[in-house]
Amino acid sequence: MLIQKGMNVPVPAPVVRVELGWGTGPGVPDADASALLLAGGKVRSDADFVFYNQPADASGAVRHEGKAPSPAGGITDALTVDLARLEPAVETVVLAASADGGSFGQVPGLHVRVLDAGSGAEIARFDSADATVETAFVLGELYRRQGAWKFRAVGQGYESGLAGLATDFGITVEDEPPVPPPAQPAVPAPYAPPAPPAMPPGPPPSMPMAPPPPPPRSGPPAAPVSLSKITLTKHAPSVSLTKQGGTSGAMRVNLNWQTGGQSGGQSRPGSSGGGWMRKLAKVAGPAGPSPTTDLDLCALWELNDGRRGIVQAVGGNFGSLDGIPYIHLDGDDRTGAVATGENLTVNLDHAAEFRRILIFVIIYQGSGGFAGLHATVTLQPQFGAPVDFSLDECTVPSRVCALALITNQGGDLVVQRESRYLPPQPGISMQQTADMAYGWGLQWHPARK
Repeated sequence: MLIQKGMNVPVPAPVVRVELGWGTGPGVPDADASALLLAGGKVRSDADFVFYNQPADASGAVRHEGKAPSPAGGITDALTVDLARLEPAVETVVLAASADGGSFGQVPGLHVRVLDAGSGAEIARFDSADATVETAFVLGELYRRQGAWKFRAVGQGYESGLAGLATDFGITVEDEPPVPPPAQPAVPAPYAPPAPPAMPPGPPPSMPMAPPPPPPRSGPPAAPVSLSKITLTKHAPSVSLTKQGGTSGAMRVNLNWQTGGQSGGQSRPGSSGGGWMRKLAKVAGPAGPSPTTDLDLCALWELNDGRRGIVQAVGGNFGSLDGIPYIHLDGDDRTGAVATGENLTVNLDHAAEFRRILIFVIIYQGSGGFAGLHATVTLQPQFGAPVDFSLDECTVPSRVCALALITNQGGDLVVQRESRYLPPQPGISMQQTADMAYGWGLQWHPARK
């Protein structure tokens, strides 16, 4: 149902998905969805602010789900709100957006949709058409009225950005630190350590272990909320996780993309889509992957003591978070049925033991290559600012793409944007192609899934 500014509608669903959407194009700034849980018009603590750096409130009723390309060719950033789980003191959930790198006057097609999370049916849609210089926007709010929930279209802008909006509702916002100069690109030299310790025979044990959830938040966090996030570019291709506070906990690595105007990543409720692999296979043209495409997310790893190896679905090398290599692949999505695709998790509690990690993706099965791919890589530390970057256009025949290189530089863990498509070599596997390009020096033998 399309509604106008100031209108309200009942919300009959116990759980709703809120999608902030906008169009893309040259000069269009990025946007981010957020939510504030209000009691008496203010947050009770900083834990009531849900956004990219704090993806859930203390109760877990409101969650930031993240971005995905939309079927219409734009971008959505989504929140899930479990209205039944919201604490009785919470009267209003403010649904806001912030612009990164510009104002909302430069953002076409800005809108918010409220969907029944169970059926995918649209409950309400509000299109905002009067934005100018605002860098933050309250698009709508969910509010209680006589024991029931309603949605109201608001459309109120802020020139002071997300920090100004959050401060108005009682959030304590940390001042942004000065941006350090980008680290020099780390170009690994071929490495062949003398007589590394013998690895046990056979592949490492397959341990489908998920990272432990963060402990429940009780009361305000120890430090003010940080609104920082990092986007790597060709001109600023690297960042220190250590300097950004990402020195412990679990770091999730995800690849999300669109091609041919269609979406990859998380599927929209009520759509016929599946995971990002299925979507890529469905929409790719003759030069891209075939309908039987199977893509694998992989990681070459090396520890400071010389031990090294690979985490991948081939051979069942899913790794482990609590034991060597302290990297875990959550599964092998061969058909694209998993909405979030495959994810790698790195245990940063053992950051001091890493020498380097290369994260890459291969086309394990299917014809074609990465042509026409528009992808974003996101590294989300449990603590510290998220890091993301876009991949360059693929202009060479390739079935393997190096995404990011993480190196330990004197105790400083640095993420380097690679975005490097590696051309094939006769008789060389895709994994070995990545090995040779970065000088890992592993011994390879045929293996299958």
